[in-house]
Amino acid sequence: MPRAETIDEYIAGFPEEIREILERIRDTIRGVAPEAEESISYQIPTFSKERNRIHFAAFKSHIGLYPPVTGDARLVRAVAQYANEKGNLRFPLSEPIPYPLIAKIAKQMFRDATAKRSTRLDKRG
Repeated sequence: MPRAETIDEYIAGFPEEIREILERIRDTIRGVAPEAEESISYQIPTFSKERNRIHFAAFKSHIGLYPPVTGDARLVRAVAQYANEKGNLRFPLSEPIPYPLIAKIAKQMFRDATAKRSTRLDKRG
């Protein structure tokens, strides 16, 4: 598959059933973080706000979601069954994709971004 320059190009390179999953993940993240910028980083779809916050990618047997979930103990427990040895998430294509869980993960990633930014601003003031 040639390198994609946009998320649309990335998604277009997959069979229809995978495209539908990738579009729904994109819409799920966009629903949580409408202000986030879309790009391709590390050759995969990325959503950013001040810096890269969340990435997703399709593989032969799973959808990957990065980076590892940290900080919220309940959310860490909720994703544990999908975490690999590095903490990155793998959602098997043989199982239903947990879109509500992906929304919670995205919400946490962007909430962390907002909290870290306000902490930095408080220190400057």
